[in-house]
Amino acid sequence: MSLLRKICHVSIALLLDNLQNSHPLALLNSLHTTYFPRDHFIGNYVFNSYSYRAIFIALLSFFLLSGCAGVKTVSVSTNDYMSQRRGDILTTGETSSAVGVALQVVGINEKQCRAAPQQCRDQVAKNIGIDDEQRMSALAELWLQEALAMDQKINEGILSEDVLNAYLESARHAYAYLFLTPRSPNQRALEDRQTQVRDYYNFSVQQTVTRTFNHHHQHLLDSIDEQGLFSVTSKQWRISGQLNEVRLAERQQIPDQLIPASSLTFKGLRNQYRRDGIGAELVAVTAKRVVNKSSREDVFSETPFPAITAVLRFSGDSLDEVLNTQDVELLGFDPYKRNSVRLAGTQVPLAANFTSGYGLWLARSGFAKQSLLTLVGRGEVLEKPRVYLMQPYDPKRRVIIMLHGLASSPEAWINVANEVLGDETLRKNFQVWQVYYPTNAPLALNQYAIRKAIQQTLKAFDPEGTNRASQDVVLIGHSMGGVLARLLVSDSGDRFWEPIVKNYALEGERKEQARKKLRNYAWFKPMPQVSRAVFIAAPHRGTPFAENRFSRWAAGVVKLPVSVLSRVTEIAQLLVDPSSASAAPVTRPLNSISNLSNQDPFVRVAADIPIVKQVPYHSIIGNNTPELSLLLSSDGVVPYSSSHLAGAQSEKVIHSWHSVQEKPAAIVEVRRILHQHLQDTSGLSYVD
Repeated sequence: MSLLRKICHVSIALLLDNLQNSHPLALLNSLHTTYFPRDHFIGNYVFNSYSYRAIFIALLSFFLLSGCAGVKTVSVSTNDYMSQRRGDILTTGETSSAVGVALQVVGINEKQCRAAPQQCRDQVAKNIGIDDEQRMSALAELWLQEALAMDQKINEGILSEDVLNAYLESARHAYAYLFLTPRSPNQRALEDRQTQVRDYYNFSVQQTVTRTFNHHHQHLLDSIDEQGLFSVTSKQWRISGQLNEVRLAERQQIPDQLIPASSLTFKGLRNQYRRDGIGAELVAVTAKRVVNKSSREDVFSETPFPAITAVLRFSGDSLDEVLNTQDVELLGFDPYKRNSVRLAGTQVPLAANFTSGYGLWLARSGFAKQSLLTLVGRGEVLEKPRVYLMQPYDPKRRVIIMLHGLASSPEAWINVANEVLGDETLRKNFQVWQVYYPTNAPLALNQYAIRKAIQQTLKAFDPEGTNRASQDVVLIGHSMGGVLARLLVSDSGDRFWEPIVKNYALEGERKEQARKKLRNYAWFKPMPQVSRAVFIAAPHRGTPFAENRFSRWAAGVVKLPVSVLSRVTEIAQLLVDPSSASAAPVTRPLNSISNLSNQDPFVRVAADIPIVKQVPYHSIIGNNTPELSLLLSSDGVVPYSSSHLAGAQSEKVIHSWHSVQEKPAAIVEVRRILHQHLQDTSGLSYVD
């Protein structure tokens, strides 16, 4: 036995004896006779000297106050401190310190709890030494620990009744903690424990909902009624619910699949935007891919991957009622339309993930491959424009329409659309529509087809044109999309028709026939729904790049879709007098790449067409030649002189290659313009 331990033992013995002999000499004599005989060096030198006795008493006092103490100070690093405070079953795989405290009060250690989980939970549930908050939060975490442990023992995606029950019990006790204990969520707003328990609820809801939908999908399809209500019965639970607040593509009532947003990450997207709150963040899947067989027929498509937030509401108004119910309601919400939800009489923020659905839409689009193949007439050829809605249609949100450039697709707007909707104010007030169009078609044909597709889409959702979504539309176009956007807000008058009449000597019957055939392409008015336009790296006056050797070669391999080619051929035959010329000179200028040449007749006429006064417009221009003066600069494809428009409400020049729309500075400028648009057009939206 060590010296320190001997001293401690004697000290403790004396203390336990109520210090009956409190005199210091008596204490020394006790130490001498009990532990240190005269032949011991301590006894020989310390106890035979008065001065050494005094010193020893001082040392003894020090040992009693420090060496024998039950509590010692231990330094803890910042990382360890945060881990102790915030580590739990979801983050570290071990239960939290809060559960450890509850178990100590109950008289169970964590090892015993893991060995007999049901007995452990029963003791926690019945013990009166902890309050309801401690009890509900501990049981929520212990049930989640049980669910995760069982989950590892079954195949992924296969529903186990016991696992489902464990997740539901975890969600139930988390729900009880959050809403049915004495303090409200607002009163615990700054507590780490509430955040942890909220996460237990959200994760358990996620697991319950996805497993139930995936396992019982066919039953749900068969059982859903006209009001959109469905029900599922398990061994221990009755689950009912509805998704009426969620608009699914193709008017589906039940999605094919529900994917947790937390399981999705995306390369190519700079940021993922979400909102903290209650509920499981999910993506509803209604189609395997964006482009399908019906794409050729339909003029628009609502996203087949809308964001959904799901919550579970347990039957009962009191703690006892919720803890004893076997009925639970599953509710799905559109997080774009709803900011909060009322549960057990308490209004709380609704969780949301605004990027996951958009990212999945891009990942499963197949746009990049199809756009290139379309250009050369291979694969699933895109023959006409189609409008893609990035979220379910909302009549109360204004519309942003994005037009991509040559040999491109909606993927050109990957980060632009995401960052726009990442701005909370813009997200509450705007919805994004992407126009996907065949970039091999001539500008004249595309502007008409795009105009028609947008008008048909607006009318399909709002026949009377009275919704907020049908007013004050914003057009944003990149490169060739910028040229097309300009045509959509311009009044052509007879500027295209007069050169045609002159160049092709149209008279009499030929002239009238040509007028009828060309009325949709040579004459156009600004779209009445559009009240602002943004042009990004747009070659309004064409580009010499289209005349170089590579571009001329590319123009030669471009193939028009069959339907477009037939219209071009028909127009060519009409314009050209068969007795004096061939149709060849007509068809080449109508090629999309040739159309972008600064020598192209159509572009040269279009460059001088005025934009209507009631539509303010903005320019964002790339500059990849900073060593040159601004007037002589270029983005590598389009010269500044072609992108610059007199009369623009703003012009932003950014050091960049032609794909300037993806630059952070360009996105910031787009955001600024959209905020200005809100201020100029009667304020903000309705969102709760």
